[in-house]
Amino acid sequence: MSAMCPEARVEALDGRARKLTTPSGDGRMVWRVWGRGAPLILFHGGSGSWTHWLRNIEVLEQHFELWIPDLPGLGQSAMPPEPWTPASIANVLVAGLPDILDPDIELRIAGFSFGGHIAGLTAQRLGARVRDLTLIGVAGLGLRADPREPFAKERPGMSAEQLYEVHRKNLEILMIADPAKIDPLAVHLQTWNAQHARFRSRPFAPTDELARALEHVPATLKTIWGTRDVIARPSVDLRLEILRRHHPELAVRLIEGAGHWVMYEAADAFNAAFLDLLAL
Repeated sequence: MSAMCPEARVEALDGRARKLTTPSGDGRMVWRVWGRGAPLILFHGGSGSWTHWLRNIEVLEQHFELWIPDLPGLGQSAMPPEPWTPASIANVLVAGLPDILDPDIELRIAGFSFGGHIAGLTAQRLGARVRDLTLIGVAGLGLRADPREPFAKERPGMSAEQLYEVHRKNLEILMIADPAKIDPLAVHLQTWNAQHARFRSRPFAPTDELARALEHVPATLKTIWGTRDVIARPSVDLRLEILRRHHPELAVRLIEGAGHWVMYEAADAFNAAFLDLLAL
């Protein structure tokens, strides 16, 4: 599949997913399901969609039944009810889960970046039903990242080449540490996701909402970070200290040299580390 053009690769994986919907505000939230086995729910990052997990699905589906939504207000899912906050998204998720998953089934939940924020709030609401919670490159810990270069912006009248460069540059600023790893597939995903994002997650990144929620999460806590994740500068260790505050059992895997979108940039290393954590 890796030799396919970006559009064909997305379509091929999307085409064999089982699709379901649950309520979200005045519309529907879209879920995709791959694989068989114990359910593993994966939440993508801000201004993203299920495609943040594109390079992980084919490995993970061999071990788990993957439930991957487009979060409300992102991808193909409708906005949550107002006020538009992480809490309103978590409430939509928890309210809709009984429509698609047996309420007696134990869950594993993982979330990337803003999706980790949502994963923590969801795990808080679901309580003992969640077996373990894996947070990947998360904010919402009450810390501010070091200043970084402003994002490039789309402008009216830009050519296809100029739009490509805007989204390639933004991947370099935030998502991928090694510019050589920014391939046409990554740019295609970034472009589509950014153009379909309606929920704005960035204002919630500096809050400590996730850190506070974790006090009330009984699930075992696990985490994965790229060592060059820009949102963790100047110190990944400081973030780990906060995660351990209420979860001394925290299991950690660091992916050397990888940036924020670690599960794309270093997919093989991430997949191995994630499966290792899930086996604990």
